[in-house]
Amino acid sequence: MAAVHTLCDSARAAAQGARQALGGSFAAISQWERELGQLRVLVNVGELAPGEREFPDDETYPVHEFPEIVGYLHEQWAGGGEPNAWVEVADGEPGGVPPAEGRYNHQRVAALRRRGRGCCVVAPIVLHGRAWGELYVARRAGEPVFRRADADFATVLAAVTAAGIAQTERLAEARLLAFTDALTGLANRRAVDMRLDEALELHRAEGVVVSLVVCDLNGLKRVNDSRGHAVGDRLLERFGSVLSLCGAMLPGTLAARLGGDEFCLLAVGPRSDEVVKVAGELCDRAGELDLGEGVAVGVASTGDPIGAVPSARRLFRLADAAQYRAKAAKSGEPVVAGRHGGADDPVVRLADSPEPPPGPERRRFRR
Repeated sequence: MAAVHTLCDSARAAAQGARQALGGSFAAISQWERELGQLRVLVNVGELAPGEREFPDDETYPVHEFPEIVGYLHEQWAGGGEPNAWVEVADGEPGGVPPAEGRYNHQRVAALRRRGRGCCVVAPIVLHGRAWGELYVARRAGEPVFRRADADFATVLAAVTAAGIAQTERLAEARLLAFTDALTGLANRRAVDMRLDEALELHRAEGVVVSLVVCDLNGLKRVNDSRGHAVGDRLLERFGSVLSLCGAMLPGTLAARLGGDEFCLLAVGPRSDEVVKVAGELCDRAGELDLGEGVAVGVASTGDPIGAVPSARRLFRLADAAQYRAKAAKSGEPVVAGRHGGADDPVVRLADSPEPPPGPERRRFRR
């Protein structure tokens, strides 16, 4: 579990380990979705019955069919008790290992019979002091039935699983913080750099169009100086929402805040004309924001005649140069690199000049 990075992969590692440790033929990890009142199966491993898949999209079970999950997991351990596992068998009462409410669950027993399994052990997974889900391990019909020692061992395995899931969640949260702008919730510069490098590798290998839209929000300094930084932050948040909305018009596009009043869209796949159209929509919507003074937008796309793009740095230089031209001209429309003469385009010549334009762009050209 420590070697993987996603919840599903972590659940798979836990289910596979528990299946082997308990000598089961099948194992599953399910998560209790409280808001929907259902158990969602995250992963199935081992011998799958017809209709079962390793990572199911929609295998869910209403919690009311498994009342022991609600009653047992809350009433028995909420005051400090242990969330012990229990056994279900396909051919009658599981002698000596009753479920939480002293009876076996008819739905579970019916599922065992339907899928050709003889018994199962169910262990609650408790995370942060709350019921999170369950570990389920089954054996084939005709194999030895799980006993009390197996249930006790499953309880321990469920605790180990909970610890692994907690670690996965912490790492996911850390990764989210590392690649997210705290103010706007958009991606940050680190996320853009990684995604752009990957996108350009795809472009070189398969010719996929990669486009970068760089934006500079006008009027932020005036708002900060006259209304305070709290109001300026709200303007940044509102523009971030507009950027996210426009980015959603291009499937798979990354919307990001590069820092300060600078933002960008990174589109991988859409034609350059589609990207330019969305950039124009962005200009229009930004012009309608209260307090702001619109936005300067520059576009650079491998789908336009901008020459070779051997690195992310060159695409950034081109988009920055286009954005600089838009700002200098106080343009209400995006400026697109390469659309006015290819290599002789003023934007391309500006980007390829030894000295980049003045202002914030100079800092980014040095990456």
